[in-house]
Amino acid sequence: MYLERTMTNTLLRTSQTFKVILLTGMRQVGKATFLKEIAAGEARQYVTLDNPKDEQLAKEEPEFFLETYAPPVLIDEIQYAPELFRYIKMLADTTDKRGILWMTGTQQYNLMAGVTESLAGRAAILNMLGFSLYEQDGKAAAQAPFLPSKTPPGILAKRNLPETYHIIWQGSYPEVIGKNADQRALFYSSYIRSYIERDVRQLLNVENESAFQQFLSRAAARTGQELNLTEMARDAGIAPNTAKSWLSILETSGIVYLLKPYYRNVIKRLTKRPKLYFMDTGLCAYLSNWTTPETLESGAMGGAFFETFVITEIIKSWYHNGRRPSFYYYRDSNQAEIDLLIEQDGLFYPIEIKKTANPGKQDIKAFATFADIEKTGYGSLICLTDHPRPLTPNAGAISVWDM
Repeated sequence: MYLERTMTNTLLRTSQTFKVILLTGMRQVGKATFLKEIAAGEARQYVTLDNPKDEQLAKEEPEFFLETYAPPVLIDEIQYAPELFRYIKMLADTTDKRGILWMTGTQQYNLMAGVTESLAGRAAILNMLGFSLYEQDGKAAAQAPFLPSKTPPGILAKRNLPETYHIIWQGSYPEVIGKNADQRALFYSSYIRSYIERDVRQLLNVENESAFQQFLSRAAARTGQELNLTEMARDAGIAPNTAKSWLSILETSGIVYLLKPYYRNVIKRLTKRPKLYFMDTGLCAYLSNWTTPETLESGAMGGAFFETFVITEIIKSWYHNGRRPSFYYYRDSNQAEIDLLIEQDGLFYPIEIKKTANPGKQDIKAFATFADIEKTGYGSLICLTDHPRPLTPNAGAISVWDM
């Protein structure tokens, strides 16, 4: 059964403005399925470069390839034939029509290089992640970019603690939604193997695949933590420079997200250590060997996974609406911390995330500290409370299901 995606209206609007659309994202998040569903009512051809013959044609005869698959066309897995970009530019320059070419791709570094060099001003770039809570609940069209508010939308169906952690443990890839534990495990095992054998080998010459998988598992065990590459390298038995290179692959291919720290000094924002978050909690749980939702919830990483889950859901709400947010975390010399700051229109909206059903003012005391530094908007403590409740005149607690 096809689940509607929040990005539907964004794609249609963008297709009326730009000649070319590139939809990027991790493997298996449903990019091609989404575009094919939208294109079902159009006379739009579809071709995938997963097909070796079409990949060879695109590489060796790019001009003939675009004549064979003439616009409007959807090209899946465009990263396998960067030779096409130059000819797509020429094609876009010879027409005034919009939305002539839709593309999907998984390796963002190579794709971005091709787009920057050849398609600047001609292509719009959208980023798709796994299913959001709104999409899983059939409320995709109602999802807006999340900002804290005194009146949360309250659209999603409420879940109890076990149900919430089942969703966190299960993950958000289309192939695991509603599947049993064995099917989930088989998917993630195959996913990791495919990711290493296809994407990682193409992006970087990794000689020791078992060492890379061990590094991947070590990274999963640190989701929600401040990045310490030296420690990760030591635990994985690799050199720090190798760890840095491999981490860039995880970020480039959308497996992890690095949340930058807030500093007034922009240089410090770039040089200080970010926090690491896995973009899919199910994959993260599989890699860190949490075999059931119950053990995950009660284990030492239950809070870190809850935080990771909330952060990724907020990211989805922005990405799937075609928006690129300004996100930071805050920690000062006195160890006052705020899990997430969203910067918009000159204001910083503080967000704290806690696995608690009994929120209190003590949980957001850092909000006042930060308000002495920057202008702030309304703040939220996202937790497991039964219902929204005010904590101060400028902040309130909401359930993860009221985001």
